[in-house]
Amino acid sequence: MAQFDGDKIIDPWDALELDAVPERLGVIGAGVIGLELGSVWARLGAEVTIIEAMDDFLFMADRDVANVAAKDFKKQGLDIRLGAKMTAATTTKGGVRVEYDDASGSNSIEVEKLIVAVGRRAFTDGLFADDAGIQLDERGLIVVDEQCRTRVKGVYAVGDCVRGPMLAHKGSEEGVMVADLIAGEIAEVNYDVIPSVLYTAPEIAWVGKTEAEVKESGRAYKTGSFPFAANGRAKAMEQTSGMVKIIAAEDDDEILGVHIVGPMAGELIAEAVLAMEFSASTEDIQRTIHAHPSLAESMHEAALSVDKRALNYMNR
Repeated sequence: MAQFDGDKIIDPWDALELDAVPERLGVIGAGVIGLELGSVWARLGAEVTIIEAMDDFLFMADRDVANVAAKDFKKQGLDIRLGAKMTAATTTKGGVRVEYDDASGSNSIEVEKLIVAVGRRAFTDGLFADDAGIQLDERGLIVVDEQCRTRVKGVYAVGDCVRGPMLAHKGSEEGVMVADLIAGEIAEVNYDVIPSVLYTAPEIAWVGKTEAEVKESGRAYKTGSFPFAANGRAKAMEQTSGMVKIIAAEDDDEILGVHIVGPMAGELIAEAVLAMEFSASTEDIQRTIHAHPSLAESMHEAALSVDKRALNYMNR
């Protein structure tokens, strides 16, 4: 199997430095980075094929949002092949020959460039002396408690080298928490309300639990959704694809998860994060006045939809 060469077989950093749009581009991995890069280069004119070993598209996202996103990417020309495990990548005179196995058997494609985006891992090998007392888990992550304390007194670890999502905003907030703790302040990070965003087109964002996770927990719940196709601002922007979906508890109406695919999803999710930080209910959002015309009205309408009270879309 060929190795990274910085020319034909490249990593995500190299993919940002390409000086021309490749005619045919291959991406290994349909995770956050693979989709973001694939989406960018497809919009710039490349014929993009993404090979993903998992059978489910965006397995970590809510199924409704993932399905809408998959349809949008297909319309854009992104060729996403699920359940496909790469077996070899060989450089050729014209590019890279990628071989993979899927349900149909052994297959191959020829691409000009191949981006390998199969995730990241903490680079902690050899970071500490054997007698330092810092414990690593089986994945090489530094073991810390809920306040990022290691097993060694006075030593903290934050960011991508500890448990939790590898997100810049998560690491930043952990750093703030640790600084406050060292200064003698009371501080914490609420790991239940860390937003995730994919900067694709359309954007995808979520916070809290997916419907499948809530169902598995056994808690009775209700859902509501609202399409951007019924939002005036989205129509004016000519970006009507996507939706806002809210999951709430049946008993006390607490918001358990919010999932968005559509224009400015990465900005819209902030309202949901704040609401969940304060354990808000969908009624709280329902009774909050949202400016018109704005994309944020879709959040308001989705909250209303939870109780079958949407104003500008059919309640089901």
